[in-house]
Amino acid sequence: MAGNVVRPTISSPEEIRRVFFASIVGTIIEWYDFLLYGIAAALIFNKLFFPAQDPLSGTLTAFATYTVGFVVRPFGGIFFGHLGDRIGRKNVLMMTVLLMGVATTVIGLLPTYAQVGAWAPVLLTLVRIVQGFGAGAEFAGAAIMMVEYAPEHRRGLFGSWSQVGVALGLIAAFGVNALISRLASDQLLAWAWRIPFLLSFLLVIVAIYIRSRLLDTPVFRELQAENKLAKAPLMEVLRVAPRGLLTVLGARFADNAVFYIGLVFVLAYAADRVTRAVEATTDGLS
Repeated sequence: MAGNVVRPTISSPEEIRRVFFASIVGTIIEWYDFLLYGIAAALIFNKLFFPAQDPLSGTLTAFATYTVGFVVRPFGGIFFGHLGDRIGRKNVLMMTVLLMGVATTVIGLLPTYAQVGAWAPVLLTLVRIVQGFGAGAEFAGAAIMMVEYAPEHRRGLFGSWSQVGVALGLIAAFGVNALISRLASDQLLAWAWRIPFLLSFLLVIVAIYIRSRLLDTPVFRELQAENKLAKAPLMEVLRVAPRGLLTVLGARFADNAVFYIGLVFVLAYAADRVTRAVEATTDGLS
């Protein structure tokens, strides 16, 4: 669709509200799921899925599974982006939110190393790949949906509304983890760590319900009616706007690297410092 410029029809305020909620609910799930995994990788997964290694190696291996989600994320964006340009935004956003939410829920059901041995980290990595693949197009797809519903002179404003879901997703992830962290450590490692992952399924049900009530974007419907859908959307983007594509990719690399590496590393570092301080205090008292 990159080379086809279509002036969208004006959407009603009620329709815009539905699109707004449909966009941000998926973004909430995406950032809730991804941050949730980062917190667990920093604090829990090294003990549950990689206990055979020393603490440092276990943490680094847990971070490696965290990284896998980012490696496959661009491929998910390419795959679902192509589908979105061919079959519509609504259909693809239904797929991505379902894929992400189910993958996150399955993480909460996985057996640990103590239950199935080496299969535990293998299963965790596979589910993480699915989660990352689904997340690859969620945020961008939600922003595109808002842009394609927006009046031509307000596309930037409408596209930025997806950021509301980012903030809410982060708050939800930190909030749920703050609640379960009040439990004793043996309860947290035995069963409570699963609760935040299982709660993702409730968000998925809400997202599917809201998105199922939408029509596809006015831009897509008009292009479809005029038989102007691009046959090879990615190739068209590379042909028409390669510089803009590379600029956006570079900006997102910088943004994500600073945010995720800093946030997750700080959690792991702080937890390690606290553990060492407690151990030193205990040794001193004994």
